[in-house]
Amino acid sequence: MLNYHHLRYFREVAHEGNLTRAAERMNVSQSALSTQIKQLEERLGHPLFERVGRRLELTEIGRITLDHADRIFATGQELVATLDRSAQSVPPLRVGALSTLSRNFQIRFLAPVLGRKDVDLTLRSGNEDVLLAALKSLNLDVVLATEPPRNAAGADFVAHKLDEQAVGIHGKSERLNHPTLRGLLVKEAFIVPTESSIRAGFVGLAEGLGVTPRIVADVDDMAMVRLLAREGAGLAVVPSVVVADELRANRLASAPFALDIMERFYAITIRRSFPHPLLETLLKA
Repeated sequence: MLNYHHLRYFREVAHEGNLTRAAERMNVSQSALSTQIKQLEERLGHPLFERVGRRLELTEIGRITLDHADRIFATGQELVATLDRSAQSVPPLRVGALSTLSRNFQIRFLAPVLGRKDVDLTLRSGNEDVLLAALKSLNLDVVLATEPPRNAAGADFVAHKLDEQAVGIHGKSERLNHPTLRGLLVKEAFIVPTESSIRAGFVGLAEGLGVTPRIVADVDDMAMVRLLAREGAGLAVVPSVVVADELRANRLASAPFALDIMERFYAITIRRSFPHPLLETLLKA
């Protein structure tokens, strides 16, 4: 087994770069500290330092070991902060989001904690199964999605509805000059996110009007939907929050037709005795 006492001594010396100063900081003798590091090197089977002048420099194995040591002890501090509700420090906030979710919406959700010096953020994107598995194993604190969990068996998930927005058609203003929605659907090309409710709703709407829309791009990244619409590759079928910056700057415009398609936004959590202390603030905001 790895001796974490040895690992702690190694970490202090690695950050200090000097055996004598590290021994003084830790209130141990230099020989005892040197012995502890030698025992760690024997356990790992590799030298961790090489001497350059008066300074100790990490070997390649030493740098790898230090990276792991920093994460191990940071996790320990996070554990203490999580369980000690009176602690001043705030554990890192770990947020997952579907890869198709609007980046603008994610920023709005995180707005109350952005810029806070006491909050570290970890952001992950992926598909529903991967993110919910991470939430269930407590590797994430919250998952942002567009629908409640479909595969919730065996997990105590809670879906908090945050918002809902109408889906519209957005693009270059010169491409929106059609008198009817049907005429727009017949003449123009469309960029559609692979997110199920939007795509299914759009295709169903077109079929109801007797049109097979020309979809030039199925995209699983909302940021790419924005870019393609800005470049004039087609008209984007998305909620306005996705292209909010472009609409404000008049780089894109919105078609004056109601699609009767709604996009809903959820924050999915799991019932925990020790939820992240900032979750309630974010959900209320």
